[in-house]
Amino acid sequence: MRATAVRRTALAASAAALALLATACGGSSDADAKGGKDEKGAANGSSSAPKTPAKALTAAELETAALAQGDVKDTKITKTGPADEVPADGVKVDKEACLPVAHAMYGVAQKGALATTKRRVIDEPKTDGKKSLEDVAKGEGADAFKDAFNLTSTFVALHSYEGTAGPDAFTALKKAAADCAGGFTATVAGTPTKVVSMAEEKITGGDEAVAWTVTSESDGATAPVKLVALRKEGSVATFFAFNLAAAGGDVKFELPTAVVAAQDKKLA
Repeated sequence: MRATAVRRTALAASAAALALLATACGGSSDADAKGGKDEKGAANGSSSAPKTPAKALTAAELETAALAQGDVKDTKITKTGPADEVPADGVKVDKEACLPVAHAMYGVAQKGALATTKRRVIDEPKTDGKKSLEDVAKGEGADAFKDAFNLTSTFVALHSYEGTAGPDAFTALKKAAADCAGGFTATVAGTPTKVVSMAEEKITGGDEAVAWTVTSESDGATAPVKLVALRKEGSVATFFAFNLAAAGGDVKFELPTAVVAAQDKKLA
């Protein structure tokens, strides 16, 4: 296939996923803003929530527990800024049951959150002598596109909840994902994103963790993204990952397990 055709197909396929990430990639911390997986539980929406209220981290403690540069090898980690913020009432869905999933995609905290902080984790480009973005722009092959854009960007939202609100939020997300596995449409800032399916994947960490491959569609082209949720006591972290080359169908990208493991370690 000619390089121009490859780029056109990939960019079309990535449009939907880029729309999902458009509000999740920006500059300063919002840490002061208010706002161990059980296989059977993951399937039916139940939770291994503690019977007593889980520990709630303060805004300062949450900021300390958030990812920082150097925590994940070969990545650049930055704080997000005001431009990345999406208010809870700014997310609309065509199926009310799917709202917790849409909120997780955009890093929106659920009821009972005491504090939130967010990070953007992006793979560092590999400097191995392969073609540059300029080469790709000149049309020097499909492999050049794959190599240049095979980078995963992960939007991490870390929320601290009081009482049983954290476990409850985690349980609500699992139930919503099960109810909305067949798809739904989320709209933010007037831009709709059509999710056509959610398929659960295996992941471990924290007191409980769950993950999905979320497939979105735009103009007949589909693109995969990864959504992960991890709970440790009263803290819930969500991870929303996207890979441009995977959106174009050139590579298969995996769950951001290194990012999840690093965040789990800092919450321990």
